[in-house]
Amino acid sequence: MKKPFSNLINNRVRHIAGTILKYEVSVLVIALGALIGGIGILSKGVNLTTRNMLYVVVQSATRGIVAVGQSIVILTGGIDLSVGGLATFCMGMAALRITGTTGFPVDGLAIMVALGAGVGILNGLAVSRIGMPPLIVTFSTWIIFDGLTLYLTKGHDIIGLPIELRIFGQGNIGGIPIAVGIFTAVYVAAYLVLNYTTFGRSVYAVGGNPISAWLCGINVKGIKLSVYIISGLCAALGGLIILSRTMVETQIAAYGLELDSIAASAIGGMSLAGGRGSILGVVLGTLIIGVIRNGMSILAIHAAWQRIVTGMIVFSAVASDYIRRRE
Repeated sequence: MKKPFSNLINNRVRHIAGTILKYEVSVLVIALGALIGGIGILSKGVNLTTRNMLYVVVQSATRGIVAVGQSIVILTGGIDLSVGGLATFCMGMAALRITGTTGFPVDGLAIMVALGAGVGILNGLAVSRIGMPPLIVTFSTWIIFDGLTLYLTKGHDIIGLPIELRIFGQGNIGGIPIAVGIFTAVYVAAYLVLNYTTFGRSVYAVGGNPISAWLCGINVKGIKLSVYIISGLCAALGGLIILSRTMVETQIAAYGLELDSIAASAIGGMSLAGGRGSILGVVLGTLIIGVIRNGMSILAIHAAWQRIVTGMIVFSAVASDYIRRRE
């Protein structure tokens, strides 16, 4: 009787494990917990302090906001490489306008929103109306607006920003950082829109098969235009939090933001072919990147290896996605 009972237990364990691993979010949660625990052992618990964990979450908030916008573009089968250059441009133009002023920076906020939406419209029109490849369009606008920022700021750091600006990146309400609250609001809004609205279903449909979506009466061009506007607004919001946290505008403040947002989306299970993925997965992917980078910094691992490890993780995530789709 022992052997059949043993087989029954083994089968039950395999069934439970298979059920858990079948859902990508469960795998990501397990991976995140394993990373935190593993780094905690190696660092002797340094990464587990409340202060450090809060630091990781705040650091991840900016990356997460931009990643949400990026992931919505990816769901349609596109990509937005311009988010880093756009965030830098928004920061630079807002800083030039509000430097030396006092009071709440309403003008700076309006500039960032307008620029974010404007560049999003530019990208969206080029992709949806002209039919240009998203990679080329957004790579071009990334270079253009990064260069414009360098020209208009003359390559100098901009300081003297109004102290009221700090509230977005350094303020907190009831012990919860406002930056984390903004990130949460963006995530919840994206989750509700993608899962419970016609627009969200249309985004998935366009990414799954744009021709079928068009035959079903979906405005494919309008959807593609909209997602790039959303990505532009998220990039501007990410730039606002960076500017608020550092209280200085520098050309390199948003360096790598485009790659981080793509990495978070890929690790979170977004298919780069479009039509598949969840916003919750993107949030977990963002936190995984934040934990890895924070852990490697605590363990004094060279910055070059941090980039190598991140690249390897993204490569593995994209490769597994393509293997799953091929099968």
